[in-house]
Amino acid sequence: MDGNPVIEMLGRRLRLGVIGGGPGSFIGAMHRTAARLDDRYELAAAAMSSDPDRSRAAAEQLGVPRAYGGGHDLLAGEAGHEAGADVVAIMTPNDTHHEYAMAALDLGFDVIADKPLTNTMAEARKVVDKVAETGLVFCLTHNYTGYPMVRQARAMVAEGQLGELRLVQVEYVQGGKATEDDPDPSDGLPWRYDPVRGGPSLVMGDIGTHAHNLVRFITGLEVAEVAAEVGHIVPNRLVDDYAGALLRFDNGARGTFWVTQAAAGVENCLRIRVSGTRGSLEWMQEQPTALTVKPIDGPVELRTPNGPGTLPLAARASRIVAGHPEGFHEGFANLYSDAAEAIAARRSGRTADPLALHFPTAYDGALGVRFVEAAMTSSAANGAWTDATYEEATDGTL
Repeated sequence: MDGNPVIEMLGRRLRLGVIGGGPGSFIGAMHRTAARLDDRYELAAAAMSSDPDRSRAAAEQLGVPRAYGGGHDLLAGEAGHEAGADVVAIMTPNDTHHEYAMAALDLGFDVIADKPLTNTMAEARKVVDKVAETGLVFCLTHNYTGYPMVRQARAMVAEGQLGELRLVQVEYVQGGKATEDDPDPSDGLPWRYDPVRGGPSLVMGDIGTHAHNLVRFITGLEVAEVAAEVGHIVPNRLVDDYAGALLRFDNGARGTFWVTQAAAGVENCLRIRVSGTRGSLEWMQEQPTALTVKPIDGPVELRTPNGPGTLPLAARASRIVAGHPEGFHEGFANLYSDAAEAIAARRSGRTADPLALHFPTAYDGALGVRFVEAAMTSSAANGAWTDATYEEATDGTL
């Protein structure tokens, strides 16, 4: 990424306020690192814990200029500050995403939020409608869409290099919950295990939404119907650790979907294969710089970041020359940087580079919530085919 379009448009970096992501949070550190990697933001304010004292202490330890005791205090304080935050990043437990997003949008903040968008479809619709009403920018951090070779795959599909899409296979396989031992604390129910706070399905909210979003991002297709089984395979477990499904897409293509956190020994294997009438492509997150392309009438090809055949959307997502690996941090940062350009363009009345407008939005997040809802409804009906489209979504009750 060359230059700094945010400073060019606004004359300064965007001021960022963060809610959540305090001590012990893996994802909080990822958000803060991503925000700073391309120098588009400065961290102006933070509320980093639901405990007011811990919240302020954590923010002060990081050297954040303004430390708050809670998320709503931050929103009110920054809205009234002459040099207050422009953007609010939300990385709190899932049940508060809707609450903070709506409050931030009401006060005129652009928003960057961790996935899933919300826990219910009713809440998701409200966020989508509020974004449309306000015209503000909303970025949902499905960070795998920021990987250069994922963007290369998206661009190749969009150019028609695979022809008409017919088959999609996606899996997201982890092994962190392969036994009944769990690294979460034993003093009370971890929020992710509570269906009210973490959402109706642990595995679907944690990684199923990532797999679903990756399919949509690369293919441009929508899941029309799903036939699913969702549950647990580790005995005596209370939360879902497995989901498998057949998919029907809106263009008539077929697909398979498999996610689990209980595959012993597997680390973080997100993998996708897309097949069309002219060939197939394959990508795996654990080998993120390799996109395998298999034309129907030629030898197998390997695409790499900034290597031969790199398309503009992928080139934009790479910071260094070919042969140097980039991955999780950089993918996250690409979303933050793209969102920053969109936000700066909105605030300055200028036009953003179209290549910056490929980050997941509130609408993408709502479709993820809808997919979870449809999969669980299907599973409860013994795998019956269930509508997964946004228009047919229920009021959020399962």
